[in-house]
Amino acid sequence: MKMVVAYIRHEAFEPIREDLLHLGFPSLSISEVKGSGRQKGITEHYRGASVTNYLRPKIKLECTVSDGDVQTIVDAILKHARTGNVGDGKIFVMPVEQSYRIRTGESGEETLQVHAESDA
Repeated sequence: MKMVVAYIRHEAFEPIREDLLHLGFPSLSISEVKGSGRQKGITEHYRGASVTNYLRPKIKLECTVSDGDVQTIVDAILKHARTGNVGDGKIFVMPVEQSYRIRTGESGEETLQVHAESDA
């Protein structure tokens, strides 16, 4: 099992979510985060003073999948998040030792069921 963690622009999230849902991966966790990297800060002028904010807002997307599904997830994220500009984000893939479904007590890859596309 692997956990895919991506830091992406806000506007890239909805197309990624829709694509992953269509591919059968509806289970995502997201967080609104801030960070700095190669992207330059935003300078704002407030009451005559210039303030530069180097922490840029991003979405942190997390998805735990079977080893064989990692490239599908990564490709979907790259397809929708890549603009070619500084600040597009990063994707990290990390090993996951174990998972448990709290409701049933199931463990391992049984907890990572890929869902068929729904008609709804």
